[in-house]
Amino acid sequence: MGVFGKNSRGGKRGPPSSSSSWVSTITLLLFLGFCVFGVYMLTSSSSSSLLSFQSSDDRRTSRFALKDSKPILDEAQAEDLVTEETRGVRGEDSSSGKEGETSTLSESGSREEESSESQQRAEEKKKAQIQEEETQHRGKDDGGSGGIESQAQIEHDTDGTVDDPEQQPEQSQGSASEEGDRQQKLSEAQETEQAQSSLQEESGSQSTEPLVDSQSDVEPREATTEEQNREQQQEESNGGNRQQEIEHSKHKEQQNEEDTEKNKLDNNKEDEGHTNNDEDSLSKPSNSVSFPDGIQVPSKSSNSDGPWETQEGHSQREKDRRKEGDEEEQQPGRSDNEPGNVGNLIGHEWVLCNVTAGPDYIPCLDNEKAIKKLHSFKHYEHRERHCPEESPTCLVPLPKGYRRSIEWPKSRDKVWYNNVPRTKLAEVKGHQNWVKVDGEYLTFPGGGTQFIHGALHYIDFIQQSLPGIAWGKRTRVILDVGCGVASFGGYLFERDVLAMSFAPKDEHEAQVQFALERGIPAISAVMGSQRLPFPSKVFDLVHCARCRVPWHADGGMLLLELNRVLRPGGYFVWSATPVYQKLKEDVEIWKAMTFLTKSMCWDLVTIKKDKLNGVAAAIYRKPTTNECYENRKHQSPPMCEEEDDPNAAWYIPMKSCMHRMPVDVTERGTKWPMAWPRRVATPPYWLNTSQTGLYGKPAHADFKADYDHWRHIVNKSYLNGLGINWSKVRNVMDMTAIYGGFAASLKDLKVWVMNVVNIDSPDTLPIIYERGLFGIYHDWCESFSTYPRTYDLLHADHLFSKLKERCSIVPVMVEVDRIVRPGGRLILRDESSVISEVENLLKTLHWEVQLTFSKDRKGILSAEKSDWRPQKYSASS
Repeated sequence: MGVFGKNSRGGKRGPPSSSSSWVSTITLLLFLGFCVFGVYMLTSSSSSSLLSFQSSDDRRTSRFALKDSKPILDEAQAEDLVTEETRGVRGEDSSSGKEGETSTLSESGSREEESSESQQRAEEKKKAQIQEEETQHRGKDDGGSGGIESQAQIEHDTDGTVDDPEQQPEQSQGSASEEGDRQQKLSEAQETEQAQSSLQEESGSQSTEPLVDSQSDVEPREATTEEQNREQQQEESNGGNRQQEIEHSKHKEQQNEEDTEKNKLDNNKEDEGHTNNDEDSLSKPSNSVSFPDGIQVPSKSSNSDGPWETQEGHSQREKDRRKEGDEEEQQPGRSDNEPGNVGNLIGHEWVLCNVTAGPDYIPCLDNEKAIKKLHSFKHYEHRERHCPEESPTCLVPLPKGYRRSIEWPKSRDKVWYNNVPRTKLAEVKGHQNWVKVDGEYLTFPGGGTQFIHGALHYIDFIQQSLPGIAWGKRTRVILDVGCGVASFGGYLFERDVLAMSFAPKDEHEAQVQFALERGIPAISAVMGSQRLPFPSKVFDLVHCARCRVPWHADGGMLLLELNRVLRPGGYFVWSATPVYQKLKEDVEIWKAMTFLTKSMCWDLVTIKKDKLNGVAAAIYRKPTTNECYENRKHQSPPMCEEEDDPNAAWYIPMKSCMHRMPVDVTERGTKWPMAWPRRVATPPYWLNTSQTGLYGKPAHADFKADYDHWRHIVNKSYLNGLGINWSKVRNVMDMTAIYGGFAASLKDLKVWVMNVVNIDSPDTLPIIYERGLFGIYHDWCESFSTYPRTYDLLHADHLFSKLKERCSIVPVMVEVDRIVRPGGRLILRDESSVISEVENLLKTLHWEVQLTFSKDRKGILSAEKSDWRPQKYSASS
């Protein structure tokens, strides 16, 4: 009796009529137990595999398009990308966070324990079973409680695997008709075994047991069907056992449901703990997985005097203030780019821009109509931005013989001649090792006017002249004025320094275009009549090597503009002939500069001569306090009015005045940033901890959450999930930078990122500079100040949905097409409707749209620009 009770699966033993009957009954039930175990082992794995596959099928309601010839992500991976971006950095494996795909660890452990115990019992009874099964009717032995246990076990596994509340009631009924449906689904799962296995691998599952079981589904499927057919016969002879089995199964199922619910609650708590520090903290909590909308921050702070003022607010208030003071200023033309949807572009015929600049067309710098109306070129007004009244919708042609750009770092030393077919600089500056023509290449020996023998020697010469500069530690972000072909900035990468290099277009033929083709950061700009598009007090050092800028003219207006953007305590390195030559003109300039810099309270720290290159450099330091300003005998140049906003920088005329130093220890500029690379991950000290960040958290926590969010997306999705060959990516632009988290996440790659803060977005550009990165203000309803074909990758997070309120998407996408190189990429994250519009536009432009995925009204798009150009030109541009 004790042995019988121990090994029975729940049936009651009736009174034995004889010794033979008693032995037969024991043997029958032992064999039934073994059958139960075998069916359980076969059906549990098949059921788990089936349900995982069914869960994948359910996800196919989302829109997913993938280019067949270039597989990047399958459907599961694409949803992972969306889900990971939504949830941010999770503490668990990617598979454990997906509902309806894998069971919890506790459920898996319980099944393994049960399997082990069952196997032990089966081995103990194996000998007795073999002896008795020859004398028993095989059909009778295989039916009854074995079939019932199989069905109950399937229900148990289903309940333990699928977390979807809509599926659980159906999967726990245990009806005979449902068993038939389940067997049919098992057959379907077997036919798609390879796809299911692939999905399991991609979701992060490390268990091989389900894969082994699924491979043996063919044989057990036949046995299970045969058992189902015999079930009715066995029920008639063993009805009491069946009832007991059902009750036992339901009790066991109820316990598993309670355990499952408890595990789900525990997992939810873990998820909440992770997401409080991650992406979910950037957006409002939701019961369902949704695409991240954390980047959709208010365009303006409710407090106009608060830290999240926009550049548009800064500049407009400054313009209004100056207008009230009857100050005359000449404002450039603004593009008349009406807002609205793309509309139906099917059949739209694109044309090439019919302009004088041809393949080098920059709309806001090549506006001949506006330039002809200028009254003076005295302050290089003709080199400043003058955007056309209507934003162009024509495409820029390729230069004849254009080829895909050479990869970094080889590109620093040579580029394809046909990509920038300019020879004037080679003729004029070849002897100074700027650039030379070498067959099908343009080569760059690394020299410059002040460093003929190479930029690295010159960089080390500056460090030796003033060790306190500390390249790559104290000095991280610099401004290089009149950069030439930017060899100085190109070699500073070896010292862990970022240089924002700029020069006017065509002052020295295509010098900025050479720099960008080489993979060196640069923009087309000029020290003219308007402020540079940067915040105040952000550059660690400003450099001018024979940059031909009249610093002393107009009351020192141009040098005072450098004073505005230079960090308190920062250095100005001036390497020019007035420092070391004694010609009459040079002597006069030196005297004027000496008087001006003393009046500005700049300290001349040192003058050192580079014997190898035969040049010298004077190094000045900007003050950190107002003491010198208050003790000046002559108030020239004057102090700016208190109301003058030093951070207003969008189409704001320069003024010959100085702004006072910050005095409050909590103000930006009173302390030097941390040494690189610590500063990239450290919230600026001047971010008030009680201040609310852009995502609704305290500012410091907001900063860290943004950084963690982008590191997770870049590492888990962008680097491996979009099919991008990052060895071919060098010049990157973040079209909607907030805290600079995207750029910071790429800091270990051989790329540089131009962070663009739109003028109607919160003014976070000072934060970006504070963490050792750089960027620029811009209005994407206008053209960017760069040459065509100069960026390898553009990244836009919720840009176009905001732009639609102000201007049409079509000219903006034409600008994207102008900036990106053939073979370059666009990564777009936005609302699903916007993703659809942009996708249609890109297809008409013959871009290869390699991934689009939308869910919960949010989406992501990845596309590659082709070499296609239309054949027709516009009538006039």
